[in-house]
Amino acid sequence: IPEWFSYPEVVAELRRFRPALEKRGFTVFFTGLSGSGKSTLANGLLVKLMEDGRRPVTLLDGDIVRTHLSSELGFSQEHRKLNVRRIGFVASEITKNGGIALCAPIAPYKSDRRFNRELIYPLGGYIEVYVDTSIEICEERDVKGLYALAREGKLKQFTGIDDPYEEPENSEIKITSAGVAPEILVDEIISRIKKMGYL
Repeated sequence: IPEWFSYPEVVAELRRFRPALEKRGFTVFFTGLSGSGKSTLANGLLVKLMEDGRRPVTLLDGDIVRTHLSSELGFSQEHRKLNVRRIGFVASEITKNGGIALCAPIAPYKSDRRFNRELIYPLGGYIEVYVDTSIEICEERDVKGLYALAREGKLKQFTGIDDPYEEPENSEIKITSAGVAPEILVDEIISRIKKMGYL
C-alpha cells in the first residue's frame, strides 16, 4: 500500500489485516494418482521451505492424515471426499494463522478440490499442483502393490482403475514427474511460487 493512499495509521491497520502476499499464509495442494510423486515432491518442498524459515510449514500427507485425522474412514467415494475436505479445513487454519500448509492427498474429485480452494484462498493463498504422471509409470512405482490388487479385483474403488481421477483443468502448477529428478521439480515449484509473490 503506498504511503500517499491514506493516513499512516490507516495504512498500518490495512497492512496488519491484509498483509502483502510474501507475509501471508498459503497452501500448496498437490493432487495426482497414487504413485505420481506427490509425497516425494511435498517432502522436498517441506525441506526447502523449512530451510527458508520465514513461516512455519506443515505437511499433511495423505497416508499420515489417514493414520491420524481420518483413521475411521474407509475408501468409499463419500469417505474419500470427507478426507480431502478435512485436509482442506486443517490447511485453512494453518493458512489463516500465517503458516504454509503442504497437502498431498490423491484428491480425485474436482468438487472437493474446488471446495478447498474456495475455503482456503480468501484466508491467504492457494496453489494447486497437479502431478501429471501416467498410470503406467504410477504402476511401475507401486511398492505397495495396490494397482495389482485393484486390477485383480481385490481392491475396489481404486482411483485410476475402477474409480475416476478427474484431471484438474486450472492448476496453478502442472508437473510431469517422469524422468525428472525430484530436486529439479521442487526447485521449479519454488521458482513458480516466488513468481506468484508468496516467497
